[in-house]
Amino acid sequence: METRELRYFVAVAEELHFGRAAQRLGIAQPPLSRAIRQLERRLGVDLLARTSRSVTLTEAGAVLLREGRAALDAVDAAGRRTRRAALAATGEPGLVLVTKAGAAGELLAKLLDAYAAEPDAVTVDVVLCGLAQQERLLRDGRADVALLHRPFDSTSGFDVEELATEGQVAVLPAGHPLTTRSSVLTADVTGLPDLPLPRWPCRDGSYPDGPGPEVRDNVQLFQLIALRRAAAIVPESCRTHLRRDLAAVPVLDAPRVTTVIAWPPHSRSRALAGLVNAATRL
Repeated sequence: METRELRYFVAVAEELHFGRAAQRLGIAQPPLSRAIRQLERRLGVDLLARTSRSVTLTEAGAVLLREGRAALDAVDAAGRRTRRAALAATGEPGLVLVTKAGAAGELLAKLLDAYAAEPDAVTVDVVLCGLAQQERLLRDGRADVALLHRPFDSTSGFDVEELATEGQVAVLPAGHPLTTRSSVLTADVTGLPDLPLPRWPCRDGSYPDGPGPEVRDNVQLFQLIALRRAAAIVPESCRTHLRRDLAAVPVLDAPRVTTVIAWPPHSRSRALAGLVNAATRL
């Protein structure tokens, strides 16, 4: 398969409309239709089910959409990393580190300070993002290294070093009856009718169904909790960011969270190796 064909197919599979896909790609519709038919002949499968009124994905098409997105991300990442490597050879750019906003703040500060003290340290640009975005930025080559959190983030395909493991706490409005306890169970928090758990975005940007509010980051989440619109179970390190109108209670049966530093396995950057070494020494 050619990269061009994959881009054409992904556009059609996401739009489920040849006209909109052609407009998105900046081409005419007839050559787009021919390219998709040629791809189906080459693979020997039907990727799309077409009628006069609709276009839907077949089971094989759904597989190619998932695999095609990953392949195109890898191609784009290769280009970005190649350009960054060329710039690095001239001594211009440093490292781009991405992490979730409001997470592992104390650990990140210590890491940046420790690395800055190294004699060969380069500039580290920190990008703070919403849930699941740091993984995508690392995969598509816009970041060199990331702080990820198991079990919430996938580390598949990355090299990683574990940095810290911690429990989780329930974050509640100050004065809530549960805040008088020394600890709670997950069921105590998930069963609160007036304080639903938030809905975080899925990897495709959509939100799961449910009664809780949609949130993008911890700042937004904590404000909703203070307004008594939600409760949440988060890693214990988030305590350092709590406002005075919030309280945290340990959740005994919540899974422990492991913070890892992750990077592409093919990286040969000495600057990145130095950052990883500084992280593992902390």
